[in-house]
Amino acid sequence: MKKQCSPGFSLSITAKFIRAENAAGKLVNAVLAAGGEMESVCLVGENSTSVTQKFKIRARDLAHQGELLSAAKSCPDTAITHVEDDTFACHVGGKLRVASGFPLEDAADLSRLYTPGVARICKSIAKDKARSFAVTQRRNMVAVISDGSAILGLGNLGPEAALPVMEGKSLLFKKFAGVDSVPIVVGTQDADEIVKVAAMIAPTFGGINLEDISAPRCFEVEEKLQKIVDIPVFHDDQHGTAIVATAGLTNAAKVVGKKLSDLKIIFMGVGAAGTAVTKLFQTAGVRDIIGVNRSGVLWRGKEGLNVSQKAYAEITNPDMVKGTLRDVIKGADVFVGLSGPDTMDIEDVKLMAPKAIIFAMSNPDPEIRPEIAAPHVAVMATGRSDYPNQINNVLAFPGLFRGALDVRASRITPGMNLAAARAIASIAEADGLNKDNIIPNPFDVRVPKAVAEAVMKAAKADGVARDVVPMPGVGSLSDV
Repeated sequence: MKKQCSPGFSLSITAKFIRAENAAGKLVNAVLAAGGEMESVCLVGENSTSVTQKFKIRARDLAHQGELLSAAKSCPDTAITHVEDDTFACHVGGKLRVASGFPLEDAADLSRLYTPGVARICKSIAKDKARSFAVTQRRNMVAVISDGSAILGLGNLGPEAALPVMEGKSLLFKKFAGVDSVPIVVGTQDADEIVKVAAMIAPTFGGINLEDISAPRCFEVEEKLQKIVDIPVFHDDQHGTAIVATAGLTNAAKVVGKKLSDLKIIFMGVGAAGTAVTKLFQTAGVRDIIGVNRSGVLWRGKEGLNVSQKAYAEITNPDMVKGTLRDVIKGADVFVGLSGPDTMDIEDVKLMAPKAIIFAMSNPDPEIRPEIAAPHVAVMATGRSDYPNQINNVLAFPGLFRGALDVRASRITPGMNLAAARAIASIAEADGLNKDNIIPNPFDVRVPKAVAEAVMKAAKADGVARDVVPMPGVGSLSDV
């Protein structure tokens, strides 16, 4: 089955046409015949002998880009003058810029923003370090930290290769919740060294978002770092996925008329995300979860498991069943895939309980393609944007950090994560649940606000919210 064309593989072709009958139309037809999608066409220039136009074309992958370019070049009366890969083009020079938060126009501004005026701010913070949350960037600044060991679905490509992802994360923080952030990649994959680096720079930030750090080290990094610093530490690959998946499951269960506590759920893939999703499902009320990895079903006492897998086995598979996916999928209400492409087949699907739910979240290629599974299940979700019900972390982390920063939370609790999940679920429910609408659109502007409000309330209930630090020099001149 052919992949769909994607904006991630779009290219721009600028073509100069000799004024001949339907020359541009022939290029469009050639591209479409080669399986491309025409996103846009615009006029660049024209004169008495030629017309120049720019075509933005979507391809399936890199090889398909080449096929589409060859098709365009083969057209008569046409000269290709420029070709550009649109994804690379929008990354040139990086995706982030630094902007001033206050105008610097004259000597008076300089005196207030820098010397001598800034010395007063320094001495004020020295009296009470908490004031750094009032009069510096800390009140709205998150560190996005990665070692590049588990980049998207690409694996261990190193810190430099992780930087474009971290920049993208910072864009999402700002776009969806107004949170400022700094992408930071570290040149070590030693857990203790990562913790040391993050702890040393923590006074700069109001929160730390860990990203693309492989399991099981990610568990160690998050746990050790949170014990050292008094600002929230959040590994999005774990908990962001867990929050959105829990929101989706909450609504999917309502669509099929089943209670969370009655569901039998099979997990394929029990790494960082699988473990976190499992734990938040349990917090939400799910009781029967069985994990499966390459070696088969996980159960207490199974040999050959690493530390994190042993810990997972201890909290799941209550009936100690053994075997393979095929052995345990029979009668299951839900399949959750966080493993890799094509790890489930249609025969597995047919063994599931009536009104089955599948979350095939491996990205970009799911455990089973929706075209194959959807006709046999009640609800189908993936991690992709080109199918209904996308389990997308961007629904969670911007609003979650917005809320955590606004109450100066010392950490993120399971209660805050569950509150975020329920807030996300409530947005989709308000619009009317159905098999293709169990989760909001990532661009739904209601989501970050609802998540932030729910998280703030939960932080206060869990005792991790702190008083917002009053800004010295505002309303009173004492102690400034």
